[in-house]
Amino acid sequence: MSNDFRIEKDSMGEMQVPADAYYGAQTARAVENFPISRLRFHRPMIKALGLLKKAAAITNVELGRLDPAIGDAIQKAAQEVIDGKWDHQFVVDIFQTGSGTSTNMNTNEVIANRAIEINGGTMGDKSIHPNDHVNLGQSSNDIIPSAIHLAAMDTMVHQLIPSLNHLFDSLLSKSRDFSSILKIGRTHLQDATPMTLGQEFSGYARQVQLGIDRLWAVEERLGELALGGTAVGTGINTHPDFARKAIQWICDETGLNLTEAQNHFEAQGGRDACVETSGALRTIAASLIKVANDIRFLASGPRCGIGELKMEATQPGSSIMPGKVNPVMSEMLIMVGAQVMGNDATIGFSGAYGNFELNVMLPVIGHNLLESMEILSTGSRVFADRAVRGLQADKERCEGLIEQSLAMCTSLAPVIGYDNAAAIAKDAYNSGRTIREVAREKSGLSEDKLNELLDPASQTRPG
Repeated sequence: MSNDFRIEKDSMGEMQVPADAYYGAQTARAVENFPISRLRFHRPMIKALGLLKKAAAITNVELGRLDPAIGDAIQKAAQEVIDGKWDHQFVVDIFQTGSGTSTNMNTNEVIANRAIEINGGTMGDKSIHPNDHVNLGQSSNDIIPSAIHLAAMDTMVHQLIPSLNHLFDSLLSKSRDFSSILKIGRTHLQDATPMTLGQEFSGYARQVQLGIDRLWAVEERLGELALGGTAVGTGINTHPDFARKAIQWICDETGLNLTEAQNHFEAQGGRDACVETSGALRTIAASLIKVANDIRFLASGPRCGIGELKMEATQPGSSIMPGKVNPVMSEMLIMVGAQVMGNDATIGFSGAYGNFELNVMLPVIGHNLLESMEILSTGSRVFADRAVRGLQADKERCEGLIEQSLAMCTSLAPVIGYDNAAAIAKDAYNSGRTIREVAREKSGLSEDKLNELLDPASQTRPG
């Protein structure tokens, strides 16, 4: 044996393990078997696994199934995993066994060896066993689905929703700031009737608000944990009270609304709650793409585009064109949305790939779901701070475009009829004049009546 390695054993035999590694033989075997990508589980997933293992140790000691000295060491080691001390020891690729067994054993081995060290033993001596002690009353088939749900809930409640609320507040604030600024509306990318810039931004704020509502709507189902089902959902080899007690401890620790799955066969054979949650994320992504794209078009120019908004310059926009500034924050958020939509396609396919009593696409579901939440969270917060917050309206540009719109004739139609109003619009288009100029000649309406009907502010309200 090299000084750089130690020998550990699993049920298949001996394996060389790096001397300083806290993981053991099964993890080392998985590293050899799955050299697929550089993708590893996100921090929320590792934290969730630590929470589950600590809860299991506390509960098993309470139920008389685990020696208190062993249980105490496992709890201390698991807390270090929760705190992120051993993230570098979680080395198994995302593309691995479909149950995530390799990652569950990676967790069990790290916690077992660290617990052995805490108790004064030698790593690998199995005085605290990864299966018999750390994994007591559990199976990869209920731990990994539980960890995915727990990590997703934690990220959604404590990271994503607060970030979306921050973006909502920013957009709502701009809606209020721009409430008196008149501008032209647009449909089909063509001029439409007047509105206020504040009304436009109120729509953006509401899209984000509804996205938050959609996330809260999945909380009940995402909060169901498979813990307690063990191998196939029957709960073999676990105490009847184990799951309920362990989950209650996690609820108290995290403040999350978690429950034991109502049906463990559904909770392990299907991943519908993950698919549903991903669908909400996809909808949010679609909303944010729309908002980001609108803002970059409204700020286009600065002289030869729409130019109704002025964006803060965040960085030089071109390596060849001096002075060019691009809407990079909008582009960032649009790419985030595209990635989330791609992740959703993977999650949707993977959710359909349950075989009898177990979905066998768990690692890729967990990775994609957490990645979508993470990038939506950071992307929306950065967009709020570096794009929305600094937006200014070009009031002169906004109001100057209104008079040029052919859709101004819309307010004439109830008085002079649709066909007559359309004829005025056609004449204005062909002659290059405004609706007001042509209407003075052809509508038969007085100047006072025209001013009343063609007042842009009055056209921003019903009636």
